[in-house]
Amino acid sequence: MPTYEVLPRFTADLDRLTPEQRRRFRRTVAAFVEDLRTGSFRAGLRVKRVQRTSGVYELTWSMGTGPAGRATWQYGPERQPGAPHVIWRRIGTHDILTGP
Repeated sequence: MPTYEVLPRFTADLDRLTPEQRRRFRRTVAAFVEDLRTGSFRAGLRVKRVQRTSGVYELTWSMGTGPAGRATWQYGPERQPGAPHVIWRRIGTHDILTGP
């Protein structure tokens, strides 16, 4: 089972989302975790490396009306042997990419 941690900035960003936006993120994370287990991300999650960064990725999903939701993350050191560890960095819209 993958492990994770969140940075304080992620928590502050998450608190600014609407309840519906948080629900959509949780559904997206369920698919993300499945894909972490298999080692291959489905195209619909639109996982890609953030430009001009080293090891920071973004995950994109629909937040309903308005701009698409995004979360930035990176791999951290394994906490359990053989299980990926994800560090959630930011969450919100495209604006978070100015300080991923």
